[in-house]
Amino acid sequence: MQMVDLSHRMSVHTPGWVGYAGNKMYYAQNLQTISIVAQRIDTALHVGTHIDGALHATDGRDGDMASYPLEFLVNKGVIVDISDKVGDWDIITPDMITAAPAKVEKGDILILHTGYHRYYEGCPQQDLVRYFCMHPGGKLPLLEWMLDMQIKWFGIDCGSGDHPMNTTIRFMRRDLRKQFEETVGMVVEEFFPSYEYTHKLSGRKVKNNVFPFHNYAFQEGLIHAENVGGDIDKVLNTRALIGAFPWKYEGLESCPCRIIAFYDCGKAEVEAFRGTAAR
Repeated sequence: MQMVDLSHRMSVHTPGWVGYAGNKMYYAQNLQTISIVAQRIDTALHVGTHIDGALHATDGRDGDMASYPLEFLVNKGVIVDISDKVGDWDIITPDMITAAPAKVEKGDILILHTGYHRYYEGCPQQDLVRYFCMHPGGKLPLLEWMLDMQIKWFGIDCGSGDHPMNTTIRFMRRDLRKQFEETVGMVVEEFFPSYEYTHKLSGRKVKNNVFPFHNYAFQEGLIHAENVGGDIDKVLNTRALIGAFPWKYEGLESCPCRIIAFYDCGKAEVEAFRGTAAR
């Protein structure tokens, strides 16, 4: 079996998403005191390579990190390269994905490679404004295609599963919003019109204008991982067993995690080992 790490390293320099704090790490005790080193970390959960649970963007207590079974987090999947089709603020379409050499199958875990991981912290082309605020992303047709394909979860080598101008970045970085509007030739609200869906728990008709890949997708069970990277360039357009490994922590809405692609695993199906303890 071969393993390829699709995760970025974390450190005190790892940036949080726009408006989120980064990491703090400090020593609780040192080797010279009582012969044991102990450290503490203070971190946002949306720092580094991480997976968002449904609890991050939906009502109710379901969808925390402890609720996702291993056969959901680890399953068959594909790493699709669309880096030659997208640039700053471009829209990712289903056609870009289906045109790739590696076929996407129903029920897959889907990892999208845009190439923007090269602008991440510590990389030779580091450009955090470009990485977090100018990366490509999808619109509703992509979301609906993923739901149609029953994608278990998807990952992307960008700062968000949503297009940055379809998030609150449009309000926080009005200078970039202006640049975007000049680039596309229309105001952002026209380019990303409001969308509607039915609230699963209350039946309320929801009308929103940001975060469709969070608010709408998450309540449909389609969650995602952000800041994918690591050695992703080595495995483009390949099928693999793909796994995300967050903490099994009750009540946690999201979590930094290791994302691994496994190769040469044989043809066995991934399923729960029946009869084991639930906890």
